[in-house]
Amino acid sequence: MQEIIRTRTRKKLEVLDLTPRVADVVTRSGVGEGLCTVFVRHATAAIVINENADPGVRADIVAALDKLFPEGMWEHDKVDDNGAAHLKAAFLGPSETVPVGGGRLLLGTWQGIALVECDGPREREIVVDVRG
Repeated sequence: MQEIIRTRTRKKLEVLDLTPRVADVVTRSGVGEGLCTVFVRHATAAIVINENADPGVRADIVAALDKLFPEGMWEHDKVDDNGAAHLKAAFLGPSETVPVGGGRLLLGTWQGIALVECDGPREREIVVDVRG
């Protein structure tokens, strides 16, 4: 089963929890054992798995990305003024794959699936592909 999740981001750089929406797709897929791949269809956004219980982790991710890839110093800024956004997204990657067992995502206790917006606010499309 494959489904597209659409979401609107609100900030230039933010981390949005997708776990409940992805889990819903897995449940509706009827797949008991398999894999769930989550893929963002954009060059300035990423998908990550990390702690989703403490909002401080999301803030730390944003702060670290800004320190690693500061604005305004990249060659691509001459074209679209979003060079840092492309580098942040490339560093993190566009997808994650999670095992499915017992009809649910086999994430760890504190793990969640998140969209990292690097060039918002924008409308984003995330492909959720569940195979079993």
